[in-house]
Amino acid sequence: MTLRSGTCYDSQVRASSRAALSCSASTSRSETNTGQHKGYHISRPVQTRVNDRIRIREVRLIDDEGTQVGIIATRDALEMAREKGLDLVEVAPNAVPPVCRLMDYGKFRYEQSRKERESRRNQHVVELKEVRLSPKIDDHDLDTKGRQAAKFLGEGDKVKLTVRFRGREMAHTDIGMGLLVQLAEQLRTSGAVELAPKMEGRAMSMVVAPLKQKVVSPEREGSHPREQREEAEEAQAQDA
Repeated sequence: MTLRSGTCYDSQVRASSRAALSCSASTSRSETNTGQHKGYHISRPVQTRVNDRIRIREVRLIDDEGTQVGIIATRDALEMAREKGLDLVEVAPNAVPPVCRLMDYGKFRYEQSRKERESRRNQHVVELKEVRLSPKIDDHDLDTKGRQAAKFLGEGDKVKLTVRFRGREMAHTDIGMGLLVQLAEQLRTSGAVELAPKMEGRAMSMVVAPLKQKVVSPEREGSHPREQREEAEEAQAQDA
């Protein structure tokens, strides 16, 4: 009876030990995963250290005129910055010792922000706008479609002119070709044909690009390579 009780006690001890080891291993894996998560997925923006935030003992200093002062104590560099009414800015933190420069940091940040705004303002993403036509369109509506396409070209976008045919209209695709050629002539001062008219299923399309881009006119789509080369040389001579 006593032996049986001891055996039962030993079994309970072994079970508790296994549970404790399992819990410890689980905790270790959790800490490891958390560490990996912190190391690979969480990133903090690097902030530029200025003035008293630079706590290293010495730095390589460049003055406000771009002259290499050399390696000096950080406190001396801070004193020079105060005397000139400037800031001590760390520009190369990974160098040994770090490279710092004397500048008006507030003015520097303002200029950088202004340049970024101007850069974003000058950027233009070229889009492909589509203008749809019907073979039965009248002259007034065709002129309106042309003005709409000219507006898109003036904004620097390409325009895809599409004539859609329905039912028996497929037997008169020449009408669609005539409309596209007429629009290409109307848009001659705003753009030029980049892709000549072609059938795409039950539609005929033509792409017109702004004049600043290299384009191919519909009349030259089937022209001889020698004629194209001569025209290209004439264009280069005019540009020169």
